[in-house]
Amino acid sequence: MAVKVKFWGVRGSIACPTPDHMIYGGNTSCIEVSDGVNRLILDAGTGLRALGQEMLQAGVTSGALLLTHTHWDHICGFPFFTPFYLPGRHFRVMAGHLSDNGGVRSVLANQMTSPTFPVPLAALRADMEYIDFRGGETLTDIFPGLVVRTCALNHPDGATGYRMEWGGKSVCYVTDVEHKPDQPDQTVLGLIQGADLVIYDCTYTDEEFPSKVGWGHSTWQEGIRLCRAAGAKQLAIFHHNPDHTDAVMAGIEEEAKKVWSGCIVARDEMSITL
Repeated sequence: MAVKVKFWGVRGSIACPTPDHMIYGGNTSCIEVSDGVNRLILDAGTGLRALGQEMLQAGVTSGALLLTHTHWDHICGFPFFTPFYLPGRHFRVMAGHLSDNGGVRSVLANQMTSPTFPVPLAALRADMEYIDFRGGETLTDIFPGLVVRTCALNHPDGATGYRMEWGGKSVCYVTDVEHKPDQPDQTVLGLIQGADLVIYDCTYTDEEFPSKVGWGHSTWQEGIRLCRAAGAKQLAIFHHNPDHTDAVMAGIEEEAKKVWSGCIVARDEMSITL
């Protein structure tokens, strides 16, 4: 069975739909993983809107959304996902860091509240399930044949990393996470061991990182170090810094491929088939 990964949003922190961000993309985090029938969505950044339009055209009526965390850049696309507003659809929304903070439904409802947003969560007409779990749990009942392993990540307010095992392939989604210099994150290493594809938080370079300690992000060099140590096959550089224009990203891409041939740089609407 082939597993398809499509990047609908690859930018971090804030959307950048400007001429300097056309090649690598300006939408914030949203990834689709599919077995050809079922749709698993990772994060609800601005890229989620275009995915919703594609799902409408394809006649897709169900799916599951896993959130790494609920900072604005990862949920601001949620109210603009048209299938949520249509009856006859079914979606599960899941998060692993909110059990002690009111749960995922409460957080999303607070986002869609006047005076900051005019449409309430109650306006969604699809059959919506809101499910909370804790990082470290293994999820086995999302779709047939799919096993999702999870872990807690080092990020302000908490975040969750995911490893999707589906059809004999493994895809890891590890963002937003901050590493400690010269101290590989053993939790992340365990999650990505031998993975076919690792999508990793590469917001900064090693040179930029010292001035950003405490901000909750990592570097493309650390992503390479982790993937090599874990025996992963491929790294997708992801969660691009909004200050990194296309010219900067092209330089990062060239340098990263020289360091390790297993690197690719994620772009909006890029697809990978495993």
